[in-house]
Amino acid sequence: MYDSKRRENNNGHNALIFRCSGKTGFSPEVSGHPQCVEARKLERQVEVRFTDIECIVRTPEGSVRAHPGDAIVTGNGNHQWRVSHAKFAHKYRPLAPTAAGESGHYMSLPNHILALQLQQPFEVQLADGVSKLSGHAGDWLVDYGDGSLGIVARDIFATTYEISS
Repeated sequence: MYDSKRRENNNGHNALIFRCSGKTGFSPEVSGHPQCVEARKLERQVEVRFTDIECIVRTPEGSVRAHPGDAIVTGNGNHQWRVSHAKFAHKYRPLAPTAAGESGHYMSLPNHILALQLQQPFEVQLADGVSKLSGHAGDWLVDYGDGSLGIVARDIFATTYEISS
């Protein structure tokens, strides 16, 4: 279950907190929100490397723990993010000459997502229970439908997703 609630963050500001469930399906908190939109991820070429050690990936939204086998993806503006090994093949396909599961060039798949543009600071606690992302007013809370949530900055969302509703 996704659990969002208000709490005071480290800066003394109220923030919404969303927690990833790790279970397949869209969050009722996102899907049931009156301002929720459906969108499709646009196909974009990205650079991928698979880590063979546990490491930390520093994203604009926060530090995320990566485990051996996870993908570290580099996309728009050289921003990096982690995609778990288990979910990677459902989100990206290799571009020749890269073979599936090898580091190299990949194309994002046009997956259907739900999104909510929030007008206040918010946080997402990832399914590992350790990694936390922080969003700003105007950023998008993205529900991937696979039990994971993400934060996408307004300018990146505009070039990465196409709203369908």
